[in-house]
Amino acid sequence: MLQITQRTAIPLSEIELTAIRSQGAGGQNVNKVATAIHLRFDINASSLSPLYKERLLNLNDSRITKDGIIIIKAQQHRTQEQNKEDAINRLQELLQSVTIKPKKRQPTKPSRGAKQKRLDSKAKRSQIKALRKNIEE
Repeated sequence: MLQITQRTAIPLSEIELTAIRSQGAGGQNVNKVATAIHLRFDINASSLSPLYKERLLNLNDSRITKDGIIIIKAQQHRTQEQNKEDAINRLQELLQSVTIKPKKRQPTKPSRGAKQKRLDSKAKRSQIKALRKNIEE
């Protein structure tokens, strides 16, 4: 089980992990060893609550496809086990990010003093610019 919150967890059977070859330089070993991990998680088919599913699907994240599948590629480490752990941790962080309820914005207005200060600074700036003009006699 992958623990997301105290009450929410998803079974590891819902996460699809595939070993693939890593990109980039690495010598002769890179061509024979599949150390990178490709993680796929289907949001719609998961056991998450509908609220979390909706929040995940509304996220503007490049790792989430239009079909509602989270794809994470982990290839930072040299071993498959470390990359697997990294991919699962990144999925966990993404899922935990939607469990936090966003704060509702309280509309505010500038205070009377702030308005007056802004107008005073505008008037002062205007006066400075007016003094730069040519004086006509």
